Formats: sequence, C-alpha cells, structure tokens
Amino acid sequence: MKSTYRKIPFSDVVVKTNKNAYWGRKWNLSDVIYFVVMLTLHLMCLFAPSTFNWKAFWVAAILYVVTGIFGIFLSYHRHLSHSSFKLPKLLEYFFAYCGVQALQGHPIDWVSRHRFHHKFTDTERDPHTPVDGFWFSHINWIFNTEYVIEKVGKRKNVGDLRKQFYYRFIHRTYLLHPLALGILLYKLGVGLSLCGAWE
Repeated sequence: MKSTYRKIPFSDVVVKTNKNAYWGRKWNLSDVIYFVVMLTLHLMCLFAPSTFNWKAFWVAAILYVVTGIFGIFLSYHRHLSHSSFKLPKLLEYFFAYCGVQALQGHPIDWVSRHRFHHKFTDTERDPHTPVDGFWFSHINWIFNTEYVIEKVGKRKNVGDLRKQFYYRFIHRTYLLHPLALGILLYKLGVGLSLCGAWE
C-alpha cells in the first residue's frame, strides 16, 4: 500500500495518508457489506429534502440518542471499553444492544479496537490513528477489517466479553439485528412508506 506524507497546516504533525485505501487491497465480505450499507444510506439521503416529515425526523432523533448516546458513548465506550462504571447485567446488555443498532460493529470488535487504540495511541500500531489521515481515523477504518489485525494482531484483549454468551451471540448474528430494526420501522410506517417519492 503506497503512502504519502504531509504536514498538517499550522502544526508540526506529519500525517501518513494511504493512497490506495479502497482499491489497492483485497476486500473481504465484511468490508463489502459495510461499504454497501454506508453507500446506500448516504445515497438515500439525497431523497431526504423532498420527503421530509416530522414523524421521521423525531424517529431519527430518538434513534440517534438510543444508538449513539446510550449505545456507543455510554455502553461501548465508557462501560465496555473503559469499565468506568458498573451496571446490572440486564441494563448492560440492553445498552450494548443499542450500540449494535448504530452499525459500528459488534461489541467484541468495537471494544477490542478501542482498547488497542488507547494502548497504542497515535503510534504505527494504533488501529484508527489520525496519523493515518483524517478520513481513515474518522470512517475508513470501518471498511478495512483486516487492517486492525495486521496492526495489532488478534482480538486477545476482550476475554471478558468473549466469556459471555450474549456477546458471542451478537458477534455471530450481528447484521441481523440492524436489519430487523429496519424491517420493524418499515412495518410501523416509519420507513419508505412515509416518503411520497416511494409511493
């Protein structure tokens, strides 16, 4: 993979940008699925201005709070990655399930990557360092599932999660859960049926 090095303006930090982040490597099935899902979601946003309605807006706002704030920030990040506080198991599993719906990966993968990120912050082994470039640290790391293994090895830092049947089950069935939520929202009338352009 070819790299270019450049200095961030008004800073002494040198950033390495991978030129062939998409086309210069072999994609596995997970990479393709993530790419297709993200591309589809962003293409669908082109229809958003002409199909706006308040019901869909509030569903999106609530889902942001549930998946982003409760799922990723509170569960995946503060609770599972850093063990910042304790929760009863039922609440722990509920909040982790909210994170599953955010489409950022299953808890074992996300937590492992984040623990490695803190262990190797801004070094060559950091799985999503900004030193690899803004877009890579922001989102491109999601599309290259093998890259993390190349940098840090297997997920040996999440034994606490692997011991629990719940997290192993979510790992094996990960993509079914966001798909089920999409079908449920569609059946409740919050999906494409609300969009005049689709009727």
